[in-house]
Amino acid sequence: MTRTMEDNLRRCVHMHSARDMRILGVCGSLQAKSKNLSLLNVAATSVPPGARLVLFDGLRHLPHFNPDLELSGVPDSVRLWRQALAESDAVLVACPEYGFSLPGALKNGIDWVIGSGELEQKVVAITAAVPTPERGRRGLQALRDTLSAVRATLVGGKPIPLGPEFESRIAALVRTLIEVAVAARRER
Repeated sequence: MTRTMEDNLRRCVHMHSARDMRILGVCGSLQAKSKNLSLLNVAATSVPPGARLVLFDGLRHLPHFNPDLELSGVPDSVRLWRQALAESDAVLVACPEYGFSLPGALKNGIDWVIGSGELEQKVVAITAAVPTPERGRRGLQALRDTLSAVRATLVGGKPIPLGPEFESRIAALVRTLIEVAVAARRER
C-alpha cells in the first residue's frame, strides 16, 4: 500500500470514528471580542464531518462556588453547565492568562463540577490565543493544575500565537483532541 493510500485510509477511519463526536468549546475569557473566543470559532470550522464543536457561553452566569447553594437545589446555570459537560465527548478550553493564572470565571466553573464529576477523566484540550509564543504559559499551567483535580486526560497545553500558522495549529490541536477522544470512547 502506498503512503498516500495509507494516509487516505487513516483519514477515512478517523472521520468515521469521529462521527457523533460532541466537543464542548469553553472560553475562559468573558470578553465579547476575545482572541480565545476567535480561537474556538476557528476550531469549530476544523472539526471533521459528523463531529461538532458546541460553544458554551454560560460561565458568566454561574454563581460563585458555594456548596451551600445546592442545599435548596442546584442553580439552573450550574445545572446547564454540568449537563453541557456530561453530554460532551471532549472539551476544548481556550484559556487566557490573567495575573499569571487562569481566569476566575473558568476556575469557578471547574469548581462547580469537581464534586459532581462531569469533568472526571474527561478528554480536555487546553490552549490559549497569544500575541507572542512566550505568553500564556503560566495560565495554562494553572489550568493544568486545576484539571488534575478531576484527573482529566489533557491534550495540547501550549499557547497558539496569533499569526500565519494560527489556523493550522488550531486544526492540528482539534485533530489530536478527536483522536484521543475516539481512543477514550473505545476504552469505555
